[in-house]
Amino acid sequence: MQPKRIAIQGIRASFHEEAAFKFFGEGIKTIECNSFRQTCEALKNKEADFAVMAIENSIAGSILPNYSLLRDYHFTIVGEVYLSIQLHLMGLPGVKFEDVKVVESHPIAIRQCVDFFYEYPNIQVKESTDTAACAKKIRDEQLTDTVAIANMLAAKLYGLEILERRIESNKKNYTRFLILTETAKAQNIEANKASLSFQVGNEVGSLAKILNIFAEQQVNLSKIQSMPVLGKRNEYNFYVDIEWADQKAYETAIRQVLKYAVNFTIMGEYLKNDDV
Repeated sequence: MQPKRIAIQGIRASFHEEAAFKFFGEGIKTIECNSFRQTCEALKNKEADFAVMAIENSIAGSILPNYSLLRDYHFTIVGEVYLSIQLHLMGLPGVKFEDVKVVESHPIAIRQCVDFFYEYPNIQVKESTDTAACAKKIRDEQLTDTVAIANMLAAKLYGLEILERRIESNKKNYTRFLILTETAKAQNIEANKASLSFQVGNEVGSLAKILNIFAEQQVNLSKIQSMPVLGKRNEYNFYVDIEWADQKAYETAIRQVLKYAVNFTIMGEYLKNDDV
């Protein structure tokens, strides 16, 4: 049996691969991609069976460009993963902290460690496209004055030593990832969470009517995100995550919402997973 092919943004040992391992297990084939759009193209072109896409971070907030990709590619969301973001400072074996002149990492990872580097103004901070790629670069180029901010997986894969552990400012930092597939599978009968997108008319109370329907049916609204409709003033796409305990209440809510929503899409129904 062939292993599942999972498209990730970044290279091996990135947080996206760690999220893929957490959801699928380690018996997978990772398809490395340079950008989120490239992961979507890999899925669209059947070079991958699934894609893992970060959608929000507890510090940095929603990753808005990825909502645009979800809208453009019409993939089905079949799951979610919450990953605790633990960031470590790593370098070549034998490198001492006092010898470090440069630290490289993804800009979001750097932002999450700003308190640590405030204490060391002599260290030059450089932004890069991927946390794991910075670790790999140190290994490949044998850099003795440079360290990376990345996860434990990267240190292990690229043979680096941890100079400082858990340097992130907020120890409760997490990222939520979505699991995407190109074709809709059979309905998940255990589903208790859904991601929806829709528009509403530009009239007083139009959004409130929809939100009240969810409340009346005891369907929990766990997230709402709005983005402007391209080229249309005062029109917005709403992206909503909802959770329910009663399947019939969910189905009733959806039927009622359809009366008020425009361009309504169920992007995925899946099992809630908030294990960080």
